[in-house]
Amino acid sequence: MLITSWFDDPRFETRDLDVLGYCDLGAEPVKAGANIFRRLCRFSHQPIVLVMMCCDPVVVRAQATEGGIVMDNQHLVPAAVLAAKNGVRFPNESEAYRSARDALLAEEIELRRHIERVARQRRALPPGGEVTKDYRFEGSDGPISFSELFADKETLIVYSYMFGPQRERPCPMCTSLLSAWDGEVPDIQQRAALAVVARSPIEKLLAFKKERGWHHLPLYSDMTDDYSRDYHAIGTDGGDGAAFNVFTRRDGTIRHFWSQEMGEVTADPGEDPRGAPDLMPLWTIIDSTPEGRPADWYPKLSY
Repeated sequence: MLITSWFDDPRFETRDLDVLGYCDLGAEPVKAGANIFRRLCRFSHQPIVLVMMCCDPVVVRAQATEGGIVMDNQHLVPAAVLAAKNGVRFPNESEAYRSARDALLAEEIELRRHIERVARQRRALPPGGEVTKDYRFEGSDGPISFSELFADKETLIVYSYMFGPQRERPCPMCTSLLSAWDGEVPDIQQRAALAVVARSPIEKLLAFKKERGWHHLPLYSDMTDDYSRDYHAIGTDGGDGAAFNVFTRRDGTIRHFWSQEMGEVTADPGEDPRGAPDLMPLWTIIDSTPEGRPADWYPKLSY
């Protein structure tokens, strides 16, 4: 939950807090802010953030715990101030362009900070459900168990590839994503184990890997469908569904850590039901263009 209040500008003072029904902070914002944290934390075990813009901006974080409230301060320069310090200029640009670009830069800085906040909140998740089944797969070197996919790592990333037995050719969107990932696999494997799982026979997967020119992606066949069914890679109609799951192994216990859960239900009107963070580098690049990502265009297996 993010609450933002501007204490140095009476036009905005406690606006968000008042909307939520909390009292005016008065002359001692830090003390009053702590009181508000205590009230909020009665109802939430999620991290709560209060951004106080005084002479020196301070981000105060509070986490409800059984022992009370844990708070820490982090000094951040306002995004608009950082943008104004940027100083970048390009040939023949107008003042109108520079003003709009600096405003956009401030938003981009805020986006970066929000991405970091979300990542911290993700890392702070309580332990997920224990994985009690040792799922079986078929890899390029033969049968392999789920626990063996970890190799020597404590974290395992599993991408469920929409290339099931009912498909003659794989999902173009999945394929585009994996093509971008292929060159990153050696880097990813420095930090975590990676497995790309599909429901087609391993021979079919390896043949397409060769056709596509992939070098590093570790492909595995889920021939029993057990893993795919348990971790939401099979749709309600029995067809393929893309899924991205992260697992941990700590002290011999394997648990689910996080999954990309955004989809049709969480999509905004007129937008593709993509996740955040968006796992496809393609869209990040397209989003930087004047045209942006078109609503009616998707990558193909060939052009």
